[in-house]
Amino acid sequence: MCGDQPANVSRFAPFAHVTVDKAPLYRAIMRTFVRAKRRFNVHLRPEDVLEMLAREPGQHGLDLGGVTDVSAELRSLAGWGNLRGDPDTSRVTSVEDFNRPRFLYQLTSAGEAAETALEAFDEALGRRGELQAVALSDIHSQLRALLALLAQPEIDAAKAHQLLRDLAGVFRGLADNAQAFMGSLQRTIDLHDADLDVFLAYKEQLIDYLQRFIRDLVVTSARIVDVLGEIETHDMSRLLRAVAEREARDAAPDLDQPPRTTQPTQPTQPTQPELTQGEPAGSPAGGVVGERLALWTERWEGLRHWFVGNRTHPPQSRLLRERARAAVPALLSVVLVLNERRSGRSDRSADFRALALWFAQAPSDDDAHRLWRVCFGLAPARHLTVDAATLEARDAEPVPASTPWNEAPPIMVDIRLRRTGRYERRGAPNRVRDRAAERRLLAEKLAAEEEVVRAARRRLATGEPVRLSELAELDDPTFRLFLTVLGDALARRRPGEPSVVTSSADGTLSISLTPTADSVIATIPTSAGLFTGPDHVLEIHDLLESNDLLESSDLVATSDLMAETA
Repeated sequence: MCGDQPANVSRFAPFAHVTVDKAPLYRAIMRTFVRAKRRFNVHLRPEDVLEMLAREPGQHGLDLGGVTDVSAELRSLAGWGNLRGDPDTSRVTSVEDFNRPRFLYQLTSAGEAAETALEAFDEALGRRGELQAVALSDIHSQLRALLALLAQPEIDAAKAHQLLRDLAGVFRGLADNAQAFMGSLQRTIDLHDADLDVFLAYKEQLIDYLQRFIRDLVVTSARIVDVLGEIETHDMSRLLRAVAEREARDAAPDLDQPPRTTQPTQPTQPTQPELTQGEPAGSPAGGVVGERLALWTERWEGLRHWFVGNRTHPPQSRLLRERARAAVPALLSVVLVLNERRSGRSDRSADFRALALWFAQAPSDDDAHRLWRVCFGLAPARHLTVDAATLEARDAEPVPASTPWNEAPPIMVDIRLRRTGRYERRGAPNRVRDRAAERRLLAEKLAAEEEVVRAARRRLATGEPVRLSELAELDDPTFRLFLTVLGDALARRRPGEPSVVTSSADGTLSISLTPTADSVIATIPTSAGLFTGPDHVLEIHDLLESNDLLESSDLVATSDLMAETA
């Protein structure tokens, strides 16, 4: 076993040790070799491996028990290609020792790659994830630094390379952690057996955490989009090419792709115009530059599309924001379900499980049939249409609904139904009922309601600033409109901006709300009671009336112009 990997080992054989009976022991042995390599201890003997395992007997749930020798396990790992065994002749003191096979074991490249993959797999499964608002600020600062580099006449390839590597690392961590966090958050929402008190405390912290991240994401994403817009005014491909050329200088030659050579008969013709500047024709780095340039271009486009989207492909930052916002009501629904369970309320699945238990505990088949009739309502059929004669007979001699079907008088089914499957007779259709009176009543009711709403709008939308404490008593329609307007204004107030100017949800009212500096508490009498709160200056304009005035003035101006022309 002097080679790096046995010739008969398949490509995925280094993962065979995770599916055998002694998988925990094999995993522990491989982790021992990984730890030893971190301490620059390359070769291990079987007794060294056993000693390192004995130092941490409880690691990863492994119980050594009566394990006194791991030579067989090491040979199996060497056969799978995870380890390489070299003859150990350093402690040979006799012929018997020479004939006894002794080996020094070390990790192979395939074994180390398998352990790295397994560690990444375990880490991904156990990752809780987080929403990194700090990473957004780092991305913004690094993009500003890239913008400064692009403004220079000559690109500093070293600084650009370092900035792009840091930017790619931070962005990869942001995307991976966000994906892991949203996945774990969905598992939290889908849980069904959580302790209510623990989940309530966790819910408060989580909602606050989501709200902080959403606020930072909205603000910082807008700043990042602005910087990306400034970067697009420069030639970003020039910076990416400089970084690709710098990486290509350290590229190792590839045996499978020998360098291209030029024709000696045409030394003066530029036969390789596609190579980058500074790379001679036939240089193997020319193809590497193209590969690295394509890789960095793909990374840059991925970062750009994460923040900047279009109509068909919205940016990922917006999707993350929407997902985080949707998680808040989902968490509240989980709390509602937990409260219902604690209060004893049952859902349909619980009812069916209880019903199945009753059927299983039924003393006899007759009792099970009676339970079936009670639960699923085997009541008399009421879907048959009867004629006028049958209705008159039933009115004359009513039949209680509790009468069994075999004791009730029969219902005569029209023979047309038996023959054609329809009750309707052929011929002219029935006359359409005139509902003009009902439509007139509905129109009058709608007109009255519209007049009430108009009166409320006229009372509030005066176009003059007024303090809330100076408002007179509000009737019910006016108070409802006042609450709607106040809610629209407060919902659009941003942190740090006391005043807000906005419009109503239907776009018909212009609202201006400014807090007063005297800390007065306003009390507004309403039909439902007293409404109190911090005093503000409220100014409402009716945009519909403004448009009507503009249209009427335009008509007057048009008519005057036509009169002058005539």
